[in-house]
Amino acid sequence: MWDRLLTDCHVLTMVPSPGNPLGLIGNAAIGIHGGRIVRVGRRTELAGTRAAEVVPLGGAFVTPGLVDCHTHLVFGGTRAAEHAARRAGATYEEIARAGGGIASTVRATAAASVTELLEQSRARLQSLMRGGVTTVEIKSGYGLDPASELRLLNVIRTLARSEPVRVVPTLLALHALPAGADRDVFVERVIEELLPTVARLGLATSVDAFCEGIAFTPAETERLFEAAAKHGLPVRLHAEQLSNQNGAALAARHHALSADHLEHLDEAGATAMAAAGTVAVLLPGAFYTLRETKQPPVDLLRKHGVAMAVASDCNPGTSPNLVPQLAMNMACNLFGLTPEEAIAGMTINAARALGLAGEVGSIEPGKAADLAVWNIAEPAELGYWLGLVPERRIFGGMDQ
Repeated sequence: MWDRLLTDCHVLTMVPSPGNPLGLIGNAAIGIHGGRIVRVGRRTELAGTRAAEVVPLGGAFVTPGLVDCHTHLVFGGTRAAEHAARRAGATYEEIARAGGGIASTVRATAAASVTELLEQSRARLQSLMRGGVTTVEIKSGYGLDPASELRLLNVIRTLARSEPVRVVPTLLALHALPAGADRDVFVERVIEELLPTVARLGLATSVDAFCEGIAFTPAETERLFEAAAKHGLPVRLHAEQLSNQNGAALAARHHALSADHLEHLDEAGATAMAAAGTVAVLLPGAFYTLRETKQPPVDLLRKHGVAMAVASDCNPGTSPNLVPQLAMNMACNLFGLTPEEAIAGMTINAARALGLAGEVGSIEPGKAADLAVWNIAEPAELGYWLGLVPERRIFGGMDQ
C-alpha cells in the first residue's frame, strides 16, 4: 500500500518528448511512498491502487517543486539606499568602489547577531517556500574572512535543519576583496585555511567565485577551482555579468555545474559550456535592478544546446526578489525565454545546475516527492502571473 495517491490532476513531469516539451500527462495520478514518487501516469492506469490517503486535486496542475538554484539569502540589513543612488545615476561599479555594494552588506552582516541573521533569513526563505520552492541554494560570501564565512555557513546549516525545504549550501569563497587587504594574502588564506575547513566540516556542497573586473581575476579563480577539486568539491561561477573575462570557458574547463549571469558571454564560452555540460543560470532580477541593457545571448545558448536555468538571485543589493514566479516572468519578458523554457529553468535545469537532477526537478519514479500544485488553466500562467502561490506545496510527499 502506498502512502498517498494524488488524483484528478494534470502533471508536468518535465520529461520531454516530441511535441510535449514539459512532459505533460493529462488526467493523471501520482503515487507516493516513503517520500518518493513510485508511479506517475494517467488516472485510469492507477485506478484501483491502494493508498493510505487519496487526494483528489480538482483538475489542478502539478509541477516538480520549484528549484531556486542561485541565492544569497543569508545577510544582515538592506541596501535600499543604493536603490535611490542608482536612480540618481550611480552605477554598480561606482557604488562598490565608494564602499557600498557588497562591502556594506558585509558590515551589516558582521553587526547582526546569529539570532538576527537566522530570523531575517528565515523570513526570506519562507517567502520563497510560499512561492512553491522546495529546493534552494544558499551562498555564503558576506563574511570575507574564514571565521565570518564559517559563521554564515553554520547559519545556513541551521536553516536547513529547521525548515521543510532542501537547502544546498555553497561556499562563495571569492566574492569581494576586503578594504585594504593584500590580494595575494587574501586569496591564499581562502585557499589554504577556509576551503579545507569547510570541506572537512561538510558545510558546503560546492564552491563559487565572482570573476569580474571589480572582483577576482581569472587566474585567482583558477587557483580556487584547482584547490576545490583537490577537496572533492564541484564549482560554480559568477561569470560575464559586467564584462567578458572568459569566465564561462574557465568554468567549463573545470567542469563547473553552472556559470551564472552571462550577459557578456561570447560564442567561445557558450561552446565550452555545451561541451562540459555546464548549465547557464540566468538571473533577470539583477539585470532588472541594475537597469542593464545587454541581455544574455539566449539564442546563442539555444544554438549550442546549453541548458538554461532561472533563479531569483535573492540578495540585498542587485536582486531583492523573494518571488520565484517573478524570476520566471522576467526571464520571459526581459530575456525572451518561452514559458516552457522558464518552467524548465526553475525545475529540471535548475536541478542540473545544483547537481541534483537525479533527485529533484522532474516527476519520475524514484525521485523525491517534492511537488507544487497550481490552480491554473494552462502551464504558461506560471510565468505570467506575478506572485502566483501554489494551492499546495508538497515536500517529501507531505503537505507543508
